[in-house]
Parts: sequence; C-alpha cells; structure tokens
Amino acid sequence: MSATLENKVAIITGGGRGIGKEIALRYAREGAKLFLPDISLERAKKAAEEIKAKGGEAVAMECDISDEKSAQKMAEKVMEQYGRADILVNNAAIWYGVEAKPWDAWTVEDWDRIFDVNVKGTWLCCKAIAPLMVKQSSGTIINMASHVFKVPDAQFFLGYALTKSAVYTLTQCLARALGPSGITVNSIGPGLVATEASLVKGGIDDIFVNVVNAQSIKRRSEASDIVGIAVFLASKEADFISGQFIIVDGGSVMV
Repeated sequence: MSATLENKVAIITGGGRGIGKEIALRYAREGAKLFLPDISLERAKKAAEEIKAKGGEAVAMECDISDEKSAQKMAEKVMEQYGRADILVNNAAIWYGVEAKPWDAWTVEDWDRIFDVNVKGTWLCCKAIAPLMVKQSSGTIINMASHVFKVPDAQFFLGYALTKSAVYTLTQCLARALGPSGITVNSIGPGLVATEASLVKGGIDDIFVNVVNAQSIKRRSEASDIVGIAVFLASKEADFISGQFIIVDGGSVMV
C-alpha cells in the first residue's frame, strides 16, 4: 500500500457510487481512512464493505448534505470515529435524471432542488468540516465542479451548469478564507463521465459521440479518469496549490 495518503482521514460525500466511489477506492489504496456520507446508506455500506474487503478502512453514514443538521452530524460522526478530518471531497450532487431542455423549461421545483444539493449542500459540508481543519491548522477541500458551464451546450443544462459555476466561485472564496489556516481548496471539472448517473440518460450513446468528437483524446471519460487528480490534490505535493479549477475532460475545454 502506498504512503501517499497514509493515515489521512478522507470524507467523500456521495461516495457510494460513480466518481465518489472510484476516488474512495483509490484513496483507500493510498492508505487513507475513509468516511463515506451518502444519501443512500445502502450504497455507502456496499462501498465501505468493498474497501474493507481489500484491506482498507471505511465507515458509511446516511447523510443529506442539503440539510444543515445532517451535515453537522457528519462532522460529529467523523470526529467520533477518527478524531480528525484531513480531506473533504465534496462529490455529492444531483446529476442523475437531469435532462437537456431549454433554459426556460426548468421548473421552480427543479431549480430549488438542484441548488439545494449542489450549491447549498457543498457549502454546508464545508461549513461543518472546515472548523475541524482550522483547529488542526491543516486540511484539503476538493470540490467537484464541472466543465459544463464552459461549453456551448450549457444552455441546455442551465440549472445544473449554474450550480457548478457557483461551486467554482465557492472554491475560490474559500481558498482565500481558509488559506491562512493551512487549508487548500481546489475544484475539479470533469466533462461527461460514463457513470451510472450518465448512462441512464436517453440517447446517451449519441451524446458521448458528440462529446468525444469535441475532445482531443478520442475516447469517453470513465470515473477512473478523475481519480488521479483527486489523489494529487489531496497529497503533500499539492500543498501550495489552492483556489484552482482543474478541468479533466480529455482536452475539450482549454483555458
């Protein structure tokens, strides 16, 4: 087992499936102790059991990140279990079921729900966990944004795109606020990734064809493609990097 994240306590929201689970599995291989809050306790438990079966350490918890009490309970539980929090990966978000539609076809209910989770939920998790990191004068926060607000098709995913743009801005604000306490805050911008949430969408094969055509690297993105940068940003090698937005989309959006 590598010592890259040896004995680090890593919280990965939405770690029960998709990108979050892939990051959790890799972090465990790198020596981290995992805490997996997920809206589905069943998914989180399965991911934790898979990690433990491979010799890692993981704890599952049911958590609704859009609820302040639930987010605070997450902080309390991680302290009860491990006594510290070194890494927070804000991965949980609503993407499953989001369909392309005109900007004015979004309902107020759709809008409120996606902002509650993707923006308020990410903020609440930071609000709950950052004080633990401040006390220990160290920590890493990694927010999962998206390249979607940088692409022409953003208009068809308006609510989702705006939430990820907000996460981008939140990342920079928190990097300024928490840097003096020794905490780095960065965000990752995946493109369309072949996860369960993406593959259920109608016409997804056609969508991936179009996405791949826009990329420099001509294959679809898998969840495992996001893992490397998540490990790097959590490692000591990245302790002087903060406030950055790193796009991982096969060379589609270039900034």
